[in-house]
Amino acid sequence: MKKIFFFSIASLILLAFSLRSFFSLPIGSSLPKPDLKLMDISGKEVTLGAAQKSNGLLVMFSCNTCPVVIANQSRTKAICQYAGSKDIGVVLLNSNEANRAESESLGAMQDYAKSQGYQWIYAVDKNSELANAFGANRTPECFLFDKTGKLVYHGAIDDNPSDIDGVNRHHLQQAIDEMLAGKPVTVKESRSVGCSIKRS
Repeated sequence: MKKIFFFSIASLILLAFSLRSFFSLPIGSSLPKPDLKLMDISGKEVTLGAAQKSNGLLVMFSCNTCPVVIANQSRTKAICQYAGSKDIGVVLLNSNEANRAESESLGAMQDYAKSQGYQWIYAVDKNSELANAFGANRTPECFLFDKTGKLVYHGAIDDNPSDIDGVNRHHLQQAIDEMLAGKPVTVKESRSVGCSIKRS
């Protein structure tokens, strides 16, 4: 009987992890946990709600060490600068809680952001709380919210993360342009390619 009980518990735990990995914030959803306090690389506490600007908010799950993130840094910086120039708030979140004591510590984040010339919020997502709320599983993975705080795009920066010269469509920039023009976003979702978020 004990073996059956423990097997059942283990099965439920595995099911919970499986369901979490398949959950994704639906298009049209409101910004999750807008008042959750996060520690930014500036040493100050920030919230997603306060980071949102008049035309919306771009949230990108990222990190310091994923080879895909590193290879796509020029694209990350370009789209974050573009969003900022359109009065869209920009927040990068580091949800790699399992590596927080080492490569994904606040100090490591500060060093990485400085080396990359980040000019936007880069905050610790403690215990991967926002990654869980968003259903984020990859780095990089992008979520674009409009001025009312509704999700209008979720996915990759563009259609070819492995080859910048082979990009045919800039999904995120196109979504920003359509959103600001008051048009429906043509491609609302795309597949994020990158490293898995390292939850504890």
